[in-house]
Amino acid sequence: MNTDPHAPLGQNRKPGGKRPGVLRMGRVVAGLCLVLIGGFSLYTAFRGDGLERETPPASGQPSVVPTDTAQQPSSPDATPPGGMARSDPRSGANVERTTMGDGSVVTKYSPKPRDGNGPVLVDAMQVGQDPRMAALPNDALLEASPFGRLPIIGPDGRRPMDQYARPWSGARGTRIAIVVSGLGLSQTGTQKAIQTLPEEVTLAFAASGNSLQRWMQEARRSGHEIMIQVPFEPFDYPANDPGPDTLLTSKSVAQNIESLHRAMGEITNYTGVLNYQGGRFLSDANALEPVMRDIGKRGLLFLDDGTSAQSKTAAVAKGTETPYAFADVQLDGQVDFNAITNKLDELERVAKRNGQAIGVAAAFDESIDAISKWTEEAAMRGIEIVGVAALANDTKKP
Repeated sequence: MNTDPHAPLGQNRKPGGKRPGVLRMGRVVAGLCLVLIGGFSLYTAFRGDGLERETPPASGQPSVVPTDTAQQPSSPDATPPGGMARSDPRSGANVERTTMGDGSVVTKYSPKPRDGNGPVLVDAMQVGQDPRMAALPNDALLEASPFGRLPIIGPDGRRPMDQYARPWSGARGTRIAIVVSGLGLSQTGTQKAIQTLPEEVTLAFAASGNSLQRWMQEARRSGHEIMIQVPFEPFDYPANDPGPDTLLTSKSVAQNIESLHRAMGEITNYTGVLNYQGGRFLSDANALEPVMRDIGKRGLLFLDDGTSAQSKTAAVAKGTETPYAFADVQLDGQVDFNAITNKLDELERVAKRNGQAIGVAAAFDESIDAISKWTEEAAMRGIEIVGVAALANDTKKP
């Protein structure tokens, strides 16, 4: 080493030599790298990253984690057996984990049974329709015709009178059916009847009414059993004319059936036919028989309003195996709230004597108000208000 203080800096260095400062810096950097690598290796060795496999069973056979154990983590972040956390235990799935022989875990998710609080699939075709689907007809119980879709018995033997009947308890206590008729003729009266009358009351729509499809749907959604009301010839016809398409004893069978079908095609989802007037027609067995037969073969019932003492309804209905019923009391012969209430009390006496009774009324304001109040009180006396189909005489009823 040249110690001459006057010699220029670096002139005493051997050719090709390295500076000592650079060598020392390189060694320091290399040492730091080794320390970092070693530290990282130790860290990963002890870290536990959740990726390790479970120890396979000694037998070498797969083992299944029970479903009921895997599906009950204590919180959304809980980790069930197997080291695999569910993303959300509230998702409604059953979880089954299987540890395979090579240590891998297979997870299977399947739906849980519903607890009744979630969405529900509703069968529109069930007997005694669910109210949420009651405004929709069962297409299997309809056939196309020039007069609209007409009711028929389905391929499986199901009848419209069963499909659209209002469900009831099945108890053999005192039962009363109340039918309010003439709906569709007055918009305000129809609306009041649907909105005010208890859902247990049966509603009959006049075939000559207006906006019948709309009213039918609203009545069905409100829980009512419904009927179609058809005009029949009275004794004093034509001085007393029930309206267009009245069934007449002077018409041919084909003409009367056409008039019947024209009325039937106005709406769907009804259990039967109610007469409007018809003293003369109902007393003529020859005119009535083909009409009653057509009603029966379509799976409907016939309700006679009970106004004609000469009616042949019972004899003809039995001969044609048509379900039928008679009204026991006309509730609003006198259109007065108190008078109608008295008739309802009479209806109750008949029901207690016979086990059941049917009352009919028109959709007058007084009738609607009296029936609404009386039915509420009758329930507290142990009387069950049912749809008229529940009280029909029916040879095919099980």
